Amino acid sequence: MISDHAATRIRSFGTSIFSEMSRLALEHNAVNLSQGFPDFPGPEYVKQAAVAAINADQNQYAPSPGLPALRQAIAAKLQRHYGLQYDAEAEVTVTSGATEALFSTLQALIEPGDEVVIFQPFYDAYPPDVVMAGGVPRYVTLHAPDWHIDEGELRAAFSQRTKAVIVNTPHNPTGKVYCRAELELIAALCQQYDALAVADEVYEHLLFDGNQHVALASLPGMRERTVTVNSTGKTFSLTGWKIGYLTAPADLTAAVRRVHQFVTFATATPFQVAAAVALIEADERGYYTDFAAMYAAKRDKLAAALIAGGLTPLNPQGTYFTMADTTAFGFSDDVAFARYLTTEVGVACIPPSAFYQASDRVAARHLARFCFAKVEPTLDEAARRLRLAGDALRPPT
Repeated sequence: MISDHAATRIRSFGTSIFSEMSRLALEHNAVNLSQGFPDFPGPEYVKQAAVAAINADQNQYAPSPGLPALRQAIAAKLQRHYGLQYDAEAEVTVTSGATEALFSTLQALIEPGDEVVIFQPFYDAYPPDVVMAGGVPRYVTLHAPDWHIDEGELRAAFSQRTKAVIVNTPHNPTGKVYCRAELELIAALCQQYDALAVADEVYEHLLFDGNQHVALASLPGMRERTVTVNSTGKTFSLTGWKIGYLTAPADLTAAVRRVHQFVTFATATPFQVAAAVALIEADERGYYTDFAAMYAAKRDKLAAALIAGGLTPLNPQGTYFTMADTTAFGFSDDVAFARYLTTEVGVACIPPSAFYQASDRVAARHLARFCFAKVEPTLDEAARRLRLAGDALRPPT
C-alpha cells in the first residue's frame, strides 16, 4: 500500500511488470525470458579497460556532462555512422543509463499541460516520465502484426498543445524498425506543430534481415529539434554499468544538463573510461557486425522454439525481443497466458498489455513478449520446455 503522503502524480504508478514476472519465474524455477537484459558477459577488451581505469585510480567524480574522452568518442561515432556533427563540449551529455537520459530530458523540456505523443506498446518508463513532468500523454497505436502506423491516427494526435513526440527505433517491445517514410511523416508533423522529438535509439545496432537504422536527427529540419538518447549498456551487453548518453543542440542540451546535475550529477568514472574505449575500437574490431549476427542466430533459435510450442512469433526487425501471437490457446488475456506459461510450463515471458494505456490493453490480449538476449543453454532449455509443453499450453477445459 502506498503512503497517504505520496504525491498525487505518482499514485497511479504500479510495480513494474518486469519485477513481477521475474519474481514469479524465480518462485517456479522458470527459464526467465521476461526481463530484457543479457545473461552473458560483455566484450573482454571493454571490461579490461574498466579494470585498468580502476587500477589507475580514475575513481573520483567525472565532470557532470561526462568525461571529455567519452563525449568526444560519442561525437566521432555519430559522425562516422550518420554524418551527424555534434560539439562534444556543448551537445553531448553522459547520463546514468538511457533511463536517466529520458527522465532528465522530459523534466527539462515539458511544462505542465504539454502533450507528448507516445507510440504504444511503449517502453514502460515513457508515460511516468511525462506525468512526473506534468505533461499529458497522447497515445498512438502501432498495429500488429506488422506494427504499422495509421497516418490518420498519428495526425490526429498532434495539436497546438503538442510539445514533443517520443520515437523508439528499433522499437521495444515489438522489434519494429521505423522506415524512412514513417520517420519523415513524424518529422513533418514535428515541424508543422513546432514540436520536439525525443529519439530513443538504444538498439541502433541490433538490426536483422538488411533493415537499416535511420537516425531521426539526420532528417532535414530535425537536428535542431531532436534529443537522441542512447546507451552503451545495450550495445556492449554491460547494462549494469549504466552508461547512457544524449545528444542535442546546445540550447536543449543546456536545459537537460540543468536537470541532470541534480538527478545523478555524474555516473561511474571508470566505466566511462571503458565506454570510450568501446566506442573508439568497435568499428575497427568489426564489433557491430558480429553483434547483430550473434543476435540474429538467437532470434531464429527462439522463433523455432516458439513455433514448436504452438506459438506464432511476429518476427522482429531489430532489438532482442520477439512478440508472439497466443490466439490459438484461447486464454482470456495476456496476463493469464504469461502466468500459466511461467508457472506450468516453466518459461517466463512478459504480458505486453503493460505497455498500453489501460483503455487499449485489449490490443495485447493474445500477445506475449520474449527476450532472446540469453546464452545458448538458456535458450535451449526454454526450447525443450516449450516443445514438451505441447497440449499443456492449452488452458484446462
